[in-house]
Amino acid sequence: MIKKIVFAGISVLLIWQSYELISKIGEVKISSWLLIIFVAWVINMFVTGIFAIPGFVLPTQRLMPDTYYRIRRPERLLRWYQLLRVDSFRKALLATLWRNKARQKAYFDGTTAGLDTLKLQSKKSEFGHLMPFIILNGVAVYFLFRGQLTLGLATAVFNFIGNFYPVLLQRHHRWRIGRIYQRFSLK
Repeated sequence: MIKKIVFAGISVLLIWQSYELISKIGEVKISSWLLIIFVAWVINMFVTGIFAIPGFVLPTQRLMPDTYYRIRRPERLLRWYQLLRVDSFRKALLATLWRNKARQKAYFDGTTAGLDTLKLQSKKSEFGHLMPFIILNGVAVYFLFRGQLTLGLATAVFNFIGNFYPVLLQRHHRWRIGRIYQRFSLK
């Protein structure tokens, strides 16, 4: 229970920090490209954290209807997955952030029951990236309308890589899990 309160508190803190940063950024003239890129990255981390952090302890995937998580057009998903080279993104994650085997096993332990865990975790992860993707697109447009072209573009690029790619990756995972279920008549 304490962990849930702490993680929810962190999320609330990130909401406040995101609002403060986004609303006040126009008051400061940033002339360094590196600083603009850093600020765009921080904004992406804050907004993504708002949704991702509670997902570690709360059933955030339930905030979207089950119908959202169904893969209706797998051929379209596969086309985008290949076109955007999401598999290269997946390999980069496995080589860096997800290199830890114990961490990987927490998501999938190789068992049939592990498939259910992986499916659930993919929904949580997808929700934790979908909501920030939508919000950050709005933030990027806001910056563009305010004349902060570089900040808007950098925010959009980080958002695309940091949130859209994970959404496609999680949807691809669930499509593959569904195929395993079908092949072995598991569900």
